[in-house]
Amino acid sequence: MMLVASWTKCSFGKNSVKRVMGIIEATSNTVSLLPQETHFPLYVISFHSSSELGAPRKPICDLSDPRYDICEISGDTGAIGANRTVFYVPPADERGPDGPEWAIRDQSRKDLGYIDKVNVKTLSAAQSLLAPECTSRHAVPALVFAMNGLTSNPWHDFSDVLIPLFITTRAYDGEIQFLVTDLRTWFVDKYGLILTNLSRYDIIDFNKDTGVRCYPHILVGLRSHADLGIDPARAPHNYTMLDFRMYIRDVFSLPPEGQGIPYKEAKKKNKNGGTNTKEQKPRLMLINRAGIRKFVNLPVISAAVQAAGFEVLVVEPLRDMRLEDFSRQVDSCDVLMGAHGAALTSFFFLRTNAVMLQVVPWGLEREAMSYFGVHAKDMMLQDIEYSITVEESTLYEKYGKDHLAVRDPEALRKQGWQLLRKYLWDEQDIRLNVTRFTPTLHQLLRTLGE
Repeated sequence: MMLVASWTKCSFGKNSVKRVMGIIEATSNTVSLLPQETHFPLYVISFHSSSELGAPRKPICDLSDPRYDICEISGDTGAIGANRTVFYVPPADERGPDGPEWAIRDQSRKDLGYIDKVNVKTLSAAQSLLAPECTSRHAVPALVFAMNGLTSNPWHDFSDVLIPLFITTRAYDGEIQFLVTDLRTWFVDKYGLILTNLSRYDIIDFNKDTGVRCYPHILVGLRSHADLGIDPARAPHNYTMLDFRMYIRDVFSLPPEGQGIPYKEAKKKNKNGGTNTKEQKPRLMLINRAGIRKFVNLPVISAAVQAAGFEVLVVEPLRDMRLEDFSRQVDSCDVLMGAHGAALTSFFFLRTNAVMLQVVPWGLEREAMSYFGVHAKDMMLQDIEYSITVEESTLYEKYGKDHLAVRDPEALRKQGWQLLRKYLWDEQDIRLNVTRFTPTLHQLLRTLGE
């Protein structure tokens, strides 16, 4: 830190000298020059840090990223959940007359206006003298983040919270405490294994926390690079989506890397003298969506998949299902098949070289690739896509061939997100033409056998 000296000529009454000298001696960054004889005036040299004289400081909060805001504070820091405030008490030589203040949304999507903001404040010189006293002191850092937003949809659970949480905190190896605003009990219950692995400490319901918690380091917000993605160039230790999938498999105690897909492992075992004489079939998990973009002829599809040579496991994922059990079901499969939608995030539980077979609804090829296809390849999974024809979409029978959503989905896209969502996302179901689909299943069998 650079120190700058300034001289001040002070005039004092004779009786004030002892009192002034006491103040001077008690101030570490001030030196007095007093003549040998008791003459006046008194000269004082004050040493100031360069930061006090207007040199720029590194901002506590970074609001430059288009996806998220983040604040990071080291030193004398505190968090008060009752009023959603994080404060920083600067060292005495860095305090100024004003304390900069920020208000940020503490999640990875800062564009969601309904997420309440957290106030982050550097206390001024005067405020620092009246800083709230700590009711608890902690030796590890803390992270303040929100669990609300678009969560309850598995894709958003991972894209908006779990992957950003991994990016932001994995490098701490569990030595960090979570202060959660707008805590969702169901989220903690469902993803408890992941949360308790990323932090070894109690999760604090920050909205209900009335104390003043003091930490050596506090972060506010979640770093995010892309929808359901990680940019290794920006991530600590150059984490990748493959690292994340391996991490998830490890958390759920799934077989370690090195074991092949179940179909190949079983064939290898039989070749090496196994006792199972039954012909081994690859196992396919068929996701049954109960809401929008569902298969309206699911039994016919299931029968066609079996006829092509697969063992079929039909599953309807539910929000309150135990992920510990479900993850093992997915791991036991060679193929995860489903219509484009949130349930395909189950691909995190697949083994390396397993296949995600994504049935792409009418007009959603772009989203199918960017939301899932690219990331499947990044995670060393095989991505096969079957794009339906317009006749396989229920939009065709519902609106007829001349409706814009049926005739030209790209033109519909240009009219904005609301119409795109209404027709292609929310009103479309799938009646798969199994005759047309069967060659894709044969391609899939060849892929698994390679």
